[in-house]
Amino acid sequence: MKAIILAAGKGERMGAKTENKPKCMIKYKGKAIINYILEKFYSCGIDDINIVNGYKNDILEKHLKNNNVNFITNHNYNNTNMVYSLFCAESQMTGDLIISYSDIIYNNQDLLKLIDDENDFVVSVDKNWLELWNLRMSNPLSDAETMKITHDGFITDLGRTPNSYHEIQGQYIGLIKISKSIIELIKEFYHSLDKKILYDGQTFDDMYMTSFIRLIIDKVSSVKANIINGGWLEFDTKNDLEVYTNNKISI
Repeated sequence: MKAIILAAGKGERMGAKTENKPKCMIKYKGKAIINYILEKFYSCGIDDINIVNGYKNDILEKHLKNNNVNFITNHNYNNTNMVYSLFCAESQMTGDLIISYSDIIYNNQDLLKLIDDENDFVVSVDKNWLELWNLRMSNPLSDAETMKITHDGFITDLGRTPNSYHEIQGQYIGLIKISKSIIELIKEFYHSLDKKILYDGQTFDDMYMTSFIRLIIDKVSSVKANIINGGWLEFDTKNDLEVYTNNKISI
């Protein structure tokens, strides 16, 4: 199995912490976020690892020089988003594939659960998200996104601004599995999209991953929710880092 880690962005919401390094190099409990991710992959039997870098790419490559990883650079990281970064590594999108954001950490159990899921397109969804969001912010509804799941576990909607908690049956965490049986179809679909229109208000190159997944649900394939209950952390802002550190949060 192959992995692609999306680590191109600047991480501006981390403030001064990313002035001299990419966000994935921020340390939590003495270890860089990217090293947590790599350790989980290695321990779960994934050693074909590709990292899409961009901002301060030379710093990241130097940091990981002793790791057996392949780097692909998104030179347009300032004007693009996760989907564009993913397709910078299109040549590596072969076979069964795990895609991970680079500002999250998670446990072995949930990564293995995703790897073992036999559905063609699967995303990890945290049912216990509100507990984490309540730690991170005073109004979780203002930051959360919609997630609607059928009784048999397939996602019908995600990534929109919710009007109430009733529209949130979990949170997408930034961890995806695509099987080899559908990967070529996903690539063909991406290149078939109209590059001149907006997707949830974003240009084609700046498209959100949740927007792309919703298009896949509508046009290509069902998407399964691989349910987890906590066991992960997101490092979106410098406040997240402070909250996790002050509360001695572990996964």
